[in-house]
Amino acid sequence: MATTELKKHEEGHTETHMAGIDPVTGEYRVIAEGQTFKSVTEEISGVVLNPHTPMGWFAIFGIGGAVATFLLVAVTWLFLKGTGIWGITQPVAWGFAIINFVWWIGIGHAGTLISAILLLFKQSWRNSINRFAEAMTIFAVVCAGMFPLIHVGRPWVAFWMLPYPNTMNLWPQFRSPLLWDVFAVSTYATISVVFWYIGMVPDFGTMRDRAKSKVAQYLYGLVSLGWRGSVRHWMRYETASLLLAGLATPLVLSVHTVISFDFAVAVLPGWHTTIFPPYFVAGAIYSGFAMVLTLAIPLRKAYHLENLVTDRHIDNMGKVMLATGFIVAYGYGMEVFMAWYSASHWEAFMMWNRMFGPMGWSYWVLVACNLVIPLTTLWSRKLRTNPAYMFFISIVVNIGMWFERFVIVVTSLYRDFLPSSWGTYRATKWDYMTYVGTLGLFTALFLLFVRFLPMIPMSEIRMMLPGAKIKPSAVKAGD
Repeated sequence: MATTELKKHEEGHTETHMAGIDPVTGEYRVIAEGQTFKSVTEEISGVVLNPHTPMGWFAIFGIGGAVATFLLVAVTWLFLKGTGIWGITQPVAWGFAIINFVWWIGIGHAGTLISAILLLFKQSWRNSINRFAEAMTIFAVVCAGMFPLIHVGRPWVAFWMLPYPNTMNLWPQFRSPLLWDVFAVSTYATISVVFWYIGMVPDFGTMRDRAKSKVAQYLYGLVSLGWRGSVRHWMRYETASLLLAGLATPLVLSVHTVISFDFAVAVLPGWHTTIFPPYFVAGAIYSGFAMVLTLAIPLRKAYHLENLVTDRHIDNMGKVMLATGFIVAYGYGMEVFMAWYSASHWEAFMMWNRMFGPMGWSYWVLVACNLVIPLTTLWSRKLRTNPAYMFFISIVVNIGMWFERFVIVVTSLYRDFLPSSWGTYRATKWDYMTYVGTLGLFTALFLLFVRFLPMIPMSEIRMMLPGAKIKPSAVKAGD
C-alpha cells in the first residue's frame, strides 16, 4: 500500500491545492497548487545540485566577500595598534563593539524560536523557513562572538574566561555578567549548530542519492550518517529533534536575558532597570524575524520558491513582529514612566537627555523605525502579505533595533553623574569598517549555505502536502 501511495505522489497528485484561503477553514493553505513529493524534492535539491551557479550568486558573493575584507583590515590594524583606534573614550568606554554584539545576538533569536518553540507547538508553517533561519542564527552568532573577543584587547588569552584547571589558581570572575555572556552565548551556539545539523540529516540522505558527482555522493553520504529513512531512523530523528527543541527553548529567554544583565546590574541611570530582560528578549525576536524576512523575500524571488515560502509565511512573520513590536513599545513606555515615577532627578535627566540632548536624534530614529512605521501598518493583512512592503519594513526594523542598542549604550554613558566628566562619542572609520565587515561576512557565509546545503527541509515539506497519507518510513531517501 505504501508503494502504491509513493508512486502516486511521484507521478503527481491529481488534486489541486491553492496557497490561498481555504474555503472550509478560512485559513491560509501552506503549499501551493500542484505540489507533489517529487516536485518538492526537485525544486529544493535542484538549487544545490544544479551544476551551473547563477551569475547573480557570484555577483552578490563577490560583494559580500569584498566587504568582509573591511573586517579583516580593521581587525588586523586593531591588533597592531590597540583599541585606541576606536571611538571609545571616557566616559563612553563601550561603543560599537558592544552595540553590534547585542544587535547580532538579537538577530540570531528568531532561528531558535522558529526551530524550537514553534516545533513544540506543532506550527507547521515554520517548516518552510526554519532551515535558513537556523543558518542565520549560526552566522549571526559568529559575527556577534568576535566583538567581545576583540574588545578585550588581548583575544589570544580569551581562554582565561573558561574555568580550566591551572596551577596558578586563576579563575574567572563568576560575579561578572560579561562572563555569564561567555557561557550563555557558547551554549546557544552549540545547541543551534547541533539542531541545525540534525534537522538536515534526512535531506543529506536525499542529496546523496540524487547527486551525480562521485565527490558529492561521498560528502553527502558522509554527513547523512547512514540515513536510509527506516522507521527506526525516523523515530530516533524525531526524538532527537524534540529533545533539542526542549533544550533550546529556555535559551530563547535566557540568552538575551543574560546579555541584558550586562546593563541591568550596573548602577547607572538608563541601565539599572528590571524591565530590561523581557524588553531585550522581545526586541531580539522582533529584529530576528525582521532579518528572516530580509533573507526570505529575496530568496523566494531569486530561486522561484513562491510555492514553498508562501504569503502565509510572510503574513505570520508579520504578526509575530506586530506582537513583539508592542512589547518593545511597552518597554519604551515603561522607561519613560519610571524615569518620572522614580522621582530621581538622575533618571529624569537621563530620559530628557536621551530625547532632547545632543544625541536625541538617535532616540527619535529608533521610535520612528521600531514603533511608528511598523506598528501603524502591520495591522493590515494586505500589507503583511505584500512581499515588497514587508521587505521594506524588515529593513526599517533592523535599522531601528540597531539604533535602540546605540541609544542604550551611548546615551546612558556620555553624560553621567558628574558634569565635569561629561564627554561625547564619535565612531571612527575603524568602527564602521568593523561593523560593515561583519555584514559582508554574514552575507558571504549565508550565500555559501544556500549554494551547498538545502535551504528548505524537504522531508518536512513533503509531509505537509495536502492529501499526503504516506508514512515517512515509506519514502525512499532519494525521492
